[in-house]
Amino acid sequence: MRFMVIVKANADSEAGVMPDEKILSAMGKYNEELVKAGVMLAGEGLHPSSKGVRVKFSGAKRTVIDGPFAETKELIAGFWLWQVDSMAQAIEWLKRAPFDGGTEIELRPVFEAEDFGAEFTPELREQEARLRARVDQQHKGA
Repeated sequence: MRFMVIVKANADSEAGVMPDEKILSAMGKYNEELVKAGVMLAGEGLHPSSKGVRVKFSGAKRTVIDGPFAETKELIAGFWLWQVDSMAQAIEWLKRAPFDGGTEIELRPVFEAEDFGAEFTPELREQEARLRARVDQQHKGA
């Protein structure tokens, strides 16, 4: 099972406050454990919302809204993509993360092909597999 681990933003992350060496070192060690265990597929921190935009879709109209965005508690400061056997295993890994008090992390399963049922036809499954293989190939040389 794949899980998206969503690190919620806070006032510091939205202000662009960078972590100190101690935090970076602890996170590097934790990420190394995740990689060695075959859990981590991806993981990145995000710039504050002041450097981002939102695109609102309304019929054929597309509206671009510049950041920053007001509701810090609804913003994302970073993420991991993990591959584990269960939600329980993901929770156990997450409990080991080197965060301090007040940090909030959201853990959500990623949809897999079988989750879509009969609507995800063999043709659509083949297309999905082809696209994933192409993306993997494109990034091998990166």
